[in-house]
Amino acid sequence: MRDRFPLMVVGGLVLTVVLGAFLVKSAQRGEFADTLSTFRAQEDGARALFLLAQESGLPVVRRMSDLRIVTGQLTPVLLAVEVQGAYEEDPDQTQLAAEPDAGLADEDVPRTGFNAFRAAALDDTEYEKLLEHVRAGGTLVYVPWGSRENPLLDALSVKLTKADTTLPMRTLVPPLPTPYTLGVERVEAKVQAFLTLPPNSVPVLEDDRLGQVVAAVVPHGQGRVLVVGAPELAMNRALARADNAQFWLSALAGLGPGPYEFDEFHHGFTNERSVVDFARRYGLHFAVAQLLLGVALWSVSLRRFGRPHPPPESVRVGATDALFAMGRLYREGRHHAFAAGLIAKGLIQELALHAGLPAHSPAASVAQGLRDRGREDLARGLQAVAAEADTVGSDSDLQQLAANAAVLRQRLHTAGAGRRSTPGTT
Repeated sequence: MRDRFPLMVVGGLVLTVVLGAFLVKSAQRGEFADTLSTFRAQEDGARALFLLAQESGLPVVRRMSDLRIVTGQLTPVLLAVEVQGAYEEDPDQTQLAAEPDAGLADEDVPRTGFNAFRAAALDDTEYEKLLEHVRAGGTLVYVPWGSRENPLLDALSVKLTKADTTLPMRTLVPPLPTPYTLGVERVEAKVQAFLTLPPNSVPVLEDDRLGQVVAAVVPHGQGRVLVVGAPELAMNRALARADNAQFWLSALAGLGPGPYEFDEFHHGFTNERSVVDFARRYGLHFAVAQLLLGVALWSVSLRRFGRPHPPPESVRVGATDALFAMGRLYREGRHHAFAAGLIAKGLIQELALHAGLPAHSPAASVAQGLRDRGREDLARGLQAVAAEADTVGSDSDLQQLAANAAVLRQRLHTAGAGRRSTPGTT
């Protein structure tokens, strides 16, 4: 085990460095959150949209729990939230609309840091609860990422057609006056998917040149759902263009009084607090650096550099004097048997560790353990010392017992050859 310790230390250091770099990268200010999260302050985040609605007097909140329970007259806002069971109905059509080397990878929501493991898709129970909420007269804002079909869109009878990714930024205009586009003349954004709508739907935005619908309000039961096929329209970088900001204010106000709940649970955020969440937001690079320094110092302290130095003369003389004093006490008190028992006990404890047994194991068990490990010489020597300790009755017998125990200790670290004494020691 000790031979593998340096390798374990190196592996631990590499793992710590990788995890530390991962934490630091994902915890940079404004970058810890997911794409189109209202916590994300980067260009592809939706923090500006949340603050815009808040500063405009609209009641907005962040939801950090799942959607298994939807109550009240709230309006859930799902920005780039994936739905479980999504599928590509026409892969060839999607491939033709994508760039030659893009494949279908752009259909997946980009993740940042630990969000790749924490972000969850909308499951069956959740989208059923959302549909029940809408059927009962509620409202919903859904901005899908990519052009994949999913059970939520199927329930609304909405089909997505992937927009040509080689097209430049599109100009979107309201095809007819509606409360959802009040004060909006044109909107500029990159489009990911065009919408094919069911009857009685209200087109809200369409491509100025192609005439295809990009955003629409779809009735479902007694409620309505605003579907937008241009996720960039909700990003921070897009709100300053044309009437993009006014579109969101008018669309949200046209859906109802709110409150508008921006879903953050499916972007990886919950109400639970932990060290990992703290690291994702603020970073632990200083703590990681201290941990690396501590592990490095600890690993270095376990290694001896150079040959061992002999003890100082004062320490050596003092230890020798203390040993002579203890020996005189035992000799004058004629405690030869007790001293012999202590010598044998110390030897048994040391050999027990070499045999893989507890230090309090009896001599017979230790000897058997040494035989099992192929050290028959140590086993015989231990039994001889243990038997000799019971017969000690004079100073010469005690000295002989101590010499035999010392020889056995020297053979502990070799295959039988004695170990040379350290210079400067007795």
